[in-house]
Amino acid sequence: MTCLIVDDNKIARTTMIQLAGQVKDLEIAGECASALEAYNLLQQQKIDILLLDIEMPGMTGIELTRNLGKDSPIIIFTTSKKEYAVEAFELNVADYIMKPVSPARFIQAIDRAREILDSNREEVKTTDDEFLFIRDSNIVRRLALDDILFAEAMGDYVKLHTNGRFYAIHTTLKAVEERLPASKFLRVHRSYIVSLGKIDTIQEGVLVIQGKTIPVADSYRAALNKRMKIL
Repeated sequence: MTCLIVDDNKIARTTMIQLAGQVKDLEIAGECASALEAYNLLQQQKIDILLLDIEMPGMTGIELTRNLGKDSPIIIFTTSKKEYAVEAFELNVADYIMKPVSPARFIQAIDRAREILDSNREEVKTTDDEFLFIRDSNIVRRLALDDILFAEAMGDYVKLHTNGRFYAIHTTLKAVEERLPASKFLRVHRSYIVSLGKIDTIQEGVLVIQGKTIPVADSYRAALNKRMKIL
């Protein structure tokens, strides 16, 4: 698991780095001194867990969480103020740790985040074949990778679009991205992953797959052009 530490206080960041370094399967991807710095980094890099202070100059941790939306990392708030707890949990964060953070309390929060990540990943499973197994209502259904046109994030669900229909899965786009082979699929927007072999046209910041227009974010455009080997 990767984590990003966000706190405007250098001593607080150092403390969190020391705590995170004691968890064997937790990799520190970086540290940010502001929510805006973290927001920009998260547009470019996938992070599993966000260790996030609330009261920071400019953008608060709660404002950052709202701006990240449904496809955000698993968020653990770290704060010295109790009064934000209700608002924080309304945002469906994994945990809310009061400073100073004890090692036992830190491990408890990380374990909770790990359970959420594992639960999300279990919603979409791959095999060595060219298939996904997806949970469609109460049925586990086999879906050929070649049938998938694109994946679209819709709130707490991801729609896997095929020719003529879609399947809505209760998971995150990040979890789906981790299960789709990078040789065939590419993230082109916060809300879209596309099958490269299904793209019909690309023009002026959008691409078209079987008549469906899909936006291409600026941060993903160079990667798309490289993968498509555009002349």
